[in-house]
Amino acid sequence: MPPLSSMKSSAAAAVLALLAALPAGAADTVKIAFIDVLSGPFARTGEGSLAQLREVVSQINAKAAPGEVKFEVVPFDGKGTPQESVTVLKAATDQGIRYITQGGGSGVAFALSEALNKLAEREPDKATLYLNYSAMDPGLTNDRCSFWHFRFYPTSEMKIEALTTYFQKSRPDIKKVFLLNQNYTHGQQVSKASREYLARKRADIQIVGDDFIPIAQVRDFAPQIAKIRASGADTVITSNWGSDLTLLFKAARESGLNINFFTMNANNPGTPQAMGPWGDGKVGVIWNWGHNAPTPELEKIYVAYKQKTNEDFIFAAHWNSMQMLKTAMRETKSTDPKKVAFALEGMKYKSPVGDIEMRKTDHQLQAPLFLGLWAKQGTKGVKYEAEGTGYGFRSEQVWDSYISAQPTSCQMKRPGA
Repeated sequence: MPPLSSMKSSAAAAVLALLAALPAGAADTVKIAFIDVLSGPFARTGEGSLAQLREVVSQINAKAAPGEVKFEVVPFDGKGTPQESVTVLKAATDQGIRYITQGGGSGVAFALSEALNKLAEREPDKATLYLNYSAMDPGLTNDRCSFWHFRFYPTSEMKIEALTTYFQKSRPDIKKVFLLNQNYTHGQQVSKASREYLARKRADIQIVGDDFIPIAQVRDFAPQIAKIRASGADTVITSNWGSDLTLLFKAARESGLNINFFTMNANNPGTPQAMGPWGDGKVGVIWNWGHNAPTPELEKIYVAYKQKTNEDFIFAAHWNSMQMLKTAMRETKSTDPKKVAFALEGMKYKSPVGDIEMRKTDHQLQAPLFLGLWAKQGTKGVKYEAEGTGYGFRSEQVWDSYISAQPTSCQMKRPGA
């Protein structure tokens, strides 16, 4: 039997040989938990978002330099409820995942943000960063702001600020507005902001209705459409999304209600098909990008994704969040969530939609906003149609970030640097 010293030397040599055999500059793979609605009536929106996030990550990984971090998306079905989303969040963090993204529902967003605050306080080594790609409630970056939460999408107040500016400067024909929203925090905020901002900018506009519906429970919107018609409204402002928007459009189309609908989500997967010719010139969407907007880099992504999947790429927030996350990791030479969070604060980035900035005070992205109006393909400004309808959203208006920017009441509590 060889002496112990000889055995130790041989073992050390074997370890060195193994290390030498590893590829130089081998990169870490950072897992990102996608926690969103992947079942039930809103599943199509969640599945579309997941597919587009994976496309963005695939493109980023393909361009990664040797030794650079790569990303992997791990889906979790939060089922659209705060309770289920917090449960799968624990499953994700127990697996060692330190980055999550979510956007389907502000109620879920609040629950996730609060759970991550508690996790960081209780187990600092498990601190996890939350990249919010579309949950819009202003409270997430105001009184309930969190160091661990970053929003890469406009708030409902920012959207209504832009929309009411459009009414003020470009739509003197709008006289009577009906507010129809889902009865949860986001819908309530849209209603509140609409009333306040219209009173400030267009006091002549009459609010002829302000109704709320239980989210994902209404199957026939004929009664709501009848009430809107009876009110004499010429315009509806709605925060509805998923089946609550497609079924609303279905009922309006079938009843022949030909008035304006300004939405937050009419470009979401499955919704364009509910409009077709009926929505021509009537349906608008306030979004952080539009597929017919003058943005050549995102146009290339849109075209390539459409050819590959026959689906429309709409989630520009995924592009911005992943690119800025990559930049923060490159700058810090780290994947540690706390270091990355400090790098994201105040970051300025030249995005395909224009110059954007992650505001340090509240972690709210400041970026241009786009208004799209539904119009026939081939008409002025409509190069690309949506979902085989022959219609698409014309880029009607683009606002610089200062137009929609809102003050914040956030008092950020930051961990020790």
